[in-house]
Amino acid sequence: MKLLVIEDERSLLTSIVQYFNQEKFLCETAGSYEEGVRKIEDFRYDCIILDINLPGGSGLQLLKHLRLNKSRDGVIIISARDSLDDKIDGLDLGADDYLTKPFHLSELNARVRALIRRKYAEGASVLQVGPLKADLPSRTIIYADQPIPLSKNEYDLLLFLMTNKNRVVSRQAIAEHIHDGPSEQIPSSDFVYSHIKNLKRKLKEKGCQEIIHTVYGLGYKLST
Repeated sequence: MKLLVIEDERSLLTSIVQYFNQEKFLCETAGSYEEGVRKIEDFRYDCIILDINLPGGSGLQLLKHLRLNKSRDGVIIISARDSLDDKIDGLDLGADDYLTKPFHLSELNARVRALIRRKYAEGASVLQVGPLKADLPSRTIIYADQPIPLSKNEYDLLLFLMTNKNRVVSRQAIAEHIHDGPSEQIPSSDFVYSHIKNLKRKLKEKGCQEIIHTVYGLGYKLST
């Protein structure tokens, strides 16, 4: 799962990133309005953690920009503004949740995971596509009631394909989603090919039929 944290308070930004890295999320950051706009225009995220007060502009304007561009990225606002009007404004503009500072990182984590469950599994903790189940809290893929041992990147790749079932996903989109580093340093397509190859092998070893298909010249599609 890939997060974007847009926050100009350096100590809080560092704490959030360190916490979610330990929770096996991929995290990118932006410290200003302009940097946030560049990130959301160029890349997709499972969840955006967004402060309202940013250098160069308002987080609410950034949220409005995001929704006007029809982005489905989940958004959780974090803000010291705790009035009812501020919360209503943020939710009306398209935020999925609103958390007032100061907060416990464990609560932010719970809200991020709840948002992801709503987004991908209709609120359930398990996403099922064909013969595969993804247990979201434990980050485990299950086939025939048995867990499949996957690396962090392999899990994120397979979950990405599952949430885009029957759609062709480009190699570039996959690389952006699973790359553990700045989006500006996306590796070559060989990076994706290697992970796809290993993932197919592990699924086959467990007796799973071939459900990841190569669409030549375009990318990959998971269909059952």
